[in-house]
Amino acid sequence: MDKTRIRDAATIIVLRDAATAPAVLMGQRGATAAFMPGKFVFPGGAVDPVDGQVPVTLPATEHARLAQDSQRPPTALAAAAIRELWEETGHILGQRAYWPDPPKGWRGFAASGHQPNGRALQFFFRAITPPGRPRRFDARFFLADAAALRSDLDDFSRAEDELAHLQWVPLAKAREFDLPFITQVVLAELAAQIASGERAGSVPFFRNNEEARLVSRLNGKPPL
Repeated sequence: MDKTRIRDAATIIVLRDAATAPAVLMGQRGATAAFMPGKFVFPGGAVDPVDGQVPVTLPATEHARLAQDSQRPPTALAAAAIRELWEETGHILGQRAYWPDPPKGWRGFAASGHQPNGRALQFFFRAITPPGRPRRFDARFFLADAAALRSDLDDFSRAEDELAHLQWVPLAKAREFDLPFITQVVLAELAAQIASGERAGSVPFFRNNEEARLVSRLNGKPPL
């Protein structure tokens, strides 16, 4: 595998108690990890080929914005975010449904009696890892309300071991943790949205190309 190429990735920000004591679900990457060692991050990872085979329905606005300036199907990106949440935390963002023929990598999720719930996702942020890093990702950040989870919010017993110290981090204390720069930017965007009570009309995109750290906005419109 060419580790220098930019890989599509999906990350999920699960927000709990937004109106009273907002907190986000995070965990710590291992000290020997090749990418962001020791950092506290949101659940997420690279899109797998099988993610494109998963039944996911997205709201029209999210689908349109994800499709803008992207070659990856929006549903595959959403599926990857839900799969990574399941694998790294054991939490289920799904809806009750019989799923008799899930692809490999999704069989544990299907065995819980759910299919992924893409309608609970908001496309929130997009960023490309800067040049010069050992691995580069074109990461789409999704936002989901913890109330949409079909699992005990404080039970991480089904999580795989990729992230340690899984916990709900109070938004007001998040900066006390060892965070990647882009995570700090995303949290600031989230705090602004919570404070305003309104969603922004477009999605920030940190391109981090070879020439400059360009920032643009994705405001794809759903078809009429």
